Amino acid sequence: MPLKLDVKRKLLARSDRVKCVDLHPSEPWMLASLYNGNVHIWNLEMQLLVKTFEVCDLPVRAAKFVPRKNWIITGSDDMQIRVFNYNTLERVHILEAHSDYIRSIVIHPTQPLMITSSGRYCFINTLL
Repeated sequence: MPLKLDVKRKLLARSDRVKCVDLHPSEPWMLASLYNGNVHIWNLEMQLLVKTFEVCDLPVRAAKFVPRKNWIITGSDDMQIRVFNYNTLERVHILEAHSDYIRSIVIHPTQPLMITSSGRYCFINTLL
């Protein structure tokens, strides 16, 4: 039996290829990481782009909100993990963690743990 969804609202915008999306748990924000190295924050209620910033010159394949710290964590094809304050867009931390493209980031909901993965292994960090 096919799944049927009742779409109430649609956000449509032209951009470079979107590699990852994340939703903020308490704000009406959607995070989109792009192939061109940028990250966009959209307000879903107003359907407006509210913030944009450049992470690097290569694709940003993974990005996550960390609301308890007001952070966005990104993983990109330059094999670096970057942490930004999403209010000021200031870079807070940078880590060289992998020897391959960073493809996934998971943030533990209550513990100060971040897990990132590339093609060959996972990296567990207590940076949070």
